[in-house]
Amino acid sequence: MKKIVIADATLRSGVAVSDGVLGFKEKIGIVRQLERLCVDVIETAPLRNGKSDILFLHSASSLVSGVLACPANLTEEAVRASWDAVKGAAHPRLNLLAPVSTVQMEYLVHQKPPAVLEAIGNLTRLAKSLGAELEVSLLDATRAEKDFLVKAAAAAAEGGADILTVCDTAGTMFPSEFAAFISDLKKEVPRLEKLTLSVECSDALHMATACAAACLELGVTQFKTAIGAPEMLSLNDFADLLRLKGRALGAQTNLNITALNRYTDPVAEMLQGRQTPAGASGQLDTPSRDEDFQLSQNDDMESVAAAVRRLGYELSADDLSRVFEEVRRIAHKKKEIGAKDLDAIVATVAIQAPPVYRLKSFVITSGNIINAMAHVTLEKGGEEVLGFSMGDGPVDAAFRSIENILGRHFELDDFKISAVTEGQEAVGSSVVRLRSNGKLYSGKGVSTDIIGAAIRGYVNALNKICYDEEEKE
Repeated sequence: MKKIVIADATLRSGVAVSDGVLGFKEKIGIVRQLERLCVDVIETAPLRNGKSDILFLHSASSLVSGVLACPANLTEEAVRASWDAVKGAAHPRLNLLAPVSTVQMEYLVHQKPPAVLEAIGNLTRLAKSLGAELEVSLLDATRAEKDFLVKAAAAAAEGGADILTVCDTAGTMFPSEFAAFISDLKKEVPRLEKLTLSVECSDALHMATACAAACLELGVTQFKTAIGAPEMLSLNDFADLLRLKGRALGAQTNLNITALNRYTDPVAEMLQGRQTPAGASGQLDTPSRDEDFQLSQNDDMESVAAAVRRLGYELSADDLSRVFEEVRRIAHKKKEIGAKDLDAIVATVAIQAPPVYRLKSFVITSGNIINAMAHVTLEKGGEEVLGFSMGDGPVDAAFRSIENILGRHFELDDFKISAVTEGQEAVGSSVVRLRSNGKLYSGKGVSTDIIGAAIRGYVNALNKICYDEEEKE
């Protein structure tokens, strides 16, 4: 099974960059939604508004665990400025936008083909000298002169590009034609075998998904998508393709397909102007889970299973059966069960995993004039393993310490803590939701210390991940 990279360009799409559509908070909201969906690459718009765009990129860098890509036009100034703005991300990428059709060269960069070809080579080498992971996008490639297109692709490859994206900007090709076009380019430029080959399919003929499927069969491994952008391959449509035909095509993805509509619908509605951008809070978050649904003792297994899926979980038949029985038991007393209740039930009864890791001790140091620091000791196989980290608050520092022990990162999908009892000695209960390989795992922790409850919830979820991964091996 080949790994398919989804590079989402919602923030670069024509709808998103129209004047007045997206403000700072709306763009941050979209970044959060895409991060929750586990897209591999989040691509922004090119720098246009100076300091405000740079501020947005710096803010987005702290939110994105995957690749954050910033496009750059075909000038040295744009390459340097774009790389400076994005290089602080966990995995920064520069996307050099190179028009290769005659009309786009004259319209976008006002240069003749020889000058454009020279610029591609020079700027590719410059970007690599700056330390950038580099993508070169050949804009309007399907209308380019064949000889020039081959030279442009070769110049990008020789300059050290890591990814080459072929853009069917005009959208005039049928799937079979586009597949033949890509196949011919690969034959003409053998160096492309050493690069990640990427495509940006137009939906002008409503065939972007079919074009993507044809390219999948050719070995293309990165696809540009967008939400609510009629000119591009739809993220939802491409996800449906992978869900229904991924196994047959030998393709797999990190995308959280089960929660797709939950996160893409608010973005699409905002871009289409059907709701106030980002709402009062300035974030494109979904409604409160308690308002999403209510379960009662009269609900059947199918209704409970649907509610579990709405929370983003993929449970086995046995785990689902245990969740259903617990819902029925609690519903006799509580009458109605909301999303928070169901979250806690899943955390408590689903995937009962043997403890690979046990919490031995933790020390937290925090204050208003120092960064929070955490020292966590876990036990694994009778041996103690230690982790130390700083973080943005005591809980973040504690979770980072555990990641330091593991040597790997899990996306924190959600974290809740509430009081079980009252008074100064109240017992706290936490639910921690971690995502691994696109799948959600939740753990519950209880302690008289809220930090202790959070750490125990994290370790509980971690043990479920370890158990599930061992079962699959």
